[in-house]
Amino acid sequence: MGSVGVQIVCVALGVFGLIGTIICCAVPNWKVSSFVGSNIVTAQSSQDGLWMSCVVQSTGQQQCKNYDSLLVLASDLQAARAMTIISCMLSSLSVLVLFCGADFTTCIENEEAKPKISLVAGIGLLLAGLLVIIPVSWSANNVVQAFNNPLNPQKQELGACIFVGWGAGVLLLLAGGLLCCFSRPKSGSSGGTAKYYSNSASAPAKNYV
Repeated sequence: MGSVGVQIVCVALGVFGLIGTIICCAVPNWKVSSFVGSNIVTAQSSQDGLWMSCVVQSTGQQQCKNYDSLLVLASDLQAARAMTIISCMLSSLSVLVLFCGADFTTCIENEEAKPKISLVAGIGLLLAGLLVIIPVSWSANNVVQAFNNPLNPQKQELGACIFVGWGAGVLLLLAGGLLCCFSRPKSGSSGGTAKYYSNSASAPAKNYV
């Protein structure tokens, strides 16, 4: 059955997307210091994330410090905290629902309810993908604008978590799109057919003399 293969692929895509979202949320590598122009200092580099800021020495030593207050963060990182956490919860729940309602599992015996459950999981994965791509793109736009600002002496570049977030969002969107396309509930047409035959059968029952 073709839908079984699609569901297996969607489960794998959802799991990889969930892992990427967790990495994007936990690893402090959203913004990294840039060494361009005449101000080249390679003794240490800074790495900013959602929860902490780290300083990496040239010797390989790394010191991290949690943000003292939520107000210290920029508005894009404040929104990214909430969105990435919601995306992790929503994607994990969607993958669990998809696994329980998939055709290759026997968790749910009702065959008519399985397409509806898969469709719900697909919508959840689509929302989870959007909740990752929006904050990552927002943060990337702010970093690029600050980098191109000549009045800003401290240049920063895109960190690895930005690209991981884009990849995770694409995987979640792909999984959700496939599920929405291949998990449509089957609409039965027996009711209309029965009504048609009942009307046609009752028409010739009247005999006129």
